[in-house]
Amino acid sequence: MQHPIVCRLLPVVLLVIVQAVRAQSLTIVEYNCENLFDCRHDVGKSDEEYLGGAPRYWSWGRYHRKLNAIGRSILATDVRLPGLVVLCEVENDSVVRDLCRRSLLRAAGYDYLVTSSPDVRGIDVAVLWQPSDLRPICYDEVELPVPSGSRPTRNLLHVVFLDASLDTLHLIALHAPSRLGGRRSTRLRRRLAECVEQIVRSAGPSARFIVAGDFNDPPGGAMLRYLADHCHLVSSTRDALGSHGARGTYRYRGKWQRIDHILLSPSLSSRLLSARIADTPFLLERDTRYGGVKPFRTYNGARYQKGVSDHLPLCVVLGISDAEDE
Repeated sequence: MQHPIVCRLLPVVLLVIVQAVRAQSLTIVEYNCENLFDCRHDVGKSDEEYLGGAPRYWSWGRYHRKLNAIGRSILATDVRLPGLVVLCEVENDSVVRDLCRRSLLRAAGYDYLVTSSPDVRGIDVAVLWQPSDLRPICYDEVELPVPSGSRPTRNLLHVVFLDASLDTLHLIALHAPSRLGGRRSTRLRRRLAECVEQIVRSAGPSARFIVAGDFNDPPGGAMLRYLADHCHLVSSTRDALGSHGARGTYRYRGKWQRIDHILLSPSLSSRLLSARIADTPFLLERDTRYGGVKPFRTYNGARYQKGVSDHLPLCVVLGISDAEDE
């Protein structure tokens, strides 16, 4: 399967990078925000459940509450401000702009990119980065081809950065099709894995890659096995645990699931300092039916419960050693 890969150039001032404070580590966060929607209708999208007057009673007050909760979640993942953040289930550019400029993140100074996917509901992925840690060189958005009769899904976002040591760093952000679609969804996830493989191969064997997002696939699943076998990508979060009871990023019927991942190329995997699930207490609630804790989601069915997301963030810290690179 062939996909044209066209990298859109972004302006980079190398002098600014050279003069920047050279970071000793890079913190990476992946987070599925669970339907981060505003209250405006996106033309051509089925977002009616998050409009005024819909049964969910979504409102601007609830929207801004959720923005601040997502911002707080990102800030709480590490003692150091995350240098790179991958977000799933964001509605559009306006929502991510509000997150970066009008929430608790407004003083953090993040820059961002967002996909514009053909997904029926308007679900997109976004990448946030700290300009002091990373500078984008170019980016590309890849639409996943789907079989006739299938619903379109989320686009893949490929961004190429220069890091603090002036080395090239590739990021692929994705949100794979849900497993609820059966064999059709399995085929789509395989196509997505093939698309990732093409990008990795086209960059060359020495390229450094981070592939992060909601894969809707466990560590031993077909998509993860394919990426390990064909792209040599290593799961940095396969055995990640939380500090407050989380044993996965998502919980279904009392069982923790690991469907969010941060994969690394071997050269980056060797620099892994830590990997964990950021299960800060305000992101959790008691699981009264099955025991233990579970993510404190925004809605429980149709009932609004002032929660944050049905997923928990992943947090990975990579070491950056200038001495080794020189």
